[in-house]
Parts: sequence; C-alpha cells; structure tokens
Amino acid sequence: MALEFKVNEPLLPEQLAEVFRLSGLKRPYNDLERMGKMIDQADVLISCWDGDRVVGVARAITDYCYCCYLSDLAVVKEYQKRNIGKDLVQLLQKTLGDQVSIVLLSSEEALSFYPQIGFEQANNAFRIARKH
Repeated sequence: MALEFKVNEPLLPEQLAEVFRLSGLKRPYNDLERMGKMIDQADVLISCWDGDRVVGVARAITDYCYCCYLSDLAVVKEYQKRNIGKDLVQLLQKTLGDQVSIVLLSSEEALSFYPQIGFEQANNAFRIARKH
C-alpha cells in the first residue's frame, strides 16, 4: 500500500503520541491531554499515513503570509530514510505558499538532516526554554 499524505486531517492524541514515541523525538507523549492541545492549537498539521496508521507528522504554527514555525517533524523510525520528512516539509511549503519562510529548532541528532532538504542553518536564533 502506498503512503498517503494529508493536510489538516484530524488526529487523535494517541496517534500523535505514538509517532513521537516511535520516532525518538523528545516530546511529552505520555501526556495525552497535552498531545490534544498540541493538535488543537496547530495551524497546519501535515500527516503521513500507511493505511490507518500515522507514521509521520509535521506540526506548524503560522500567520500564512510571512513566517511559519515548524514545531515538530517526526517520522516513525522504521519509516525513516524513505524521504517522508522531506515530503512532509515540501507539502507544508506548498500549503503555505512562496511568501512564507519556515523556521525550526533542530535536535542535535537532526542537525545534518535539515540542510539535505533545503534548510539553511541560521546562527541568530534565540529561545527561552520551557520549564517542563
């Protein structure tokens, strides 16, 4: 069965939590209430499906006219190295249009991945870290 990509397809908190858990991405996947809020408050949610199973997610916050923060890009480990992350980002770009830039904070493990799919590394980012 071919993988299917969907824009703003409703997800259950359990589905998002499973993608995070099986991708290795550090997220609070045991907190389903928080997972639900992460889904509800996202402006764009691109998902990759293998049948009825969600195997990849790009979750973003945007104003749709100037900038977008890609807060999560996660692919289940057994599905990695199949261009799913790249395809999720390309569909996000298509959904947002050419006027919108995409920014993200990378995990240490993914620093070499993002330049391969078209991101330029910026040295001028700042953050105030969450407390939990």
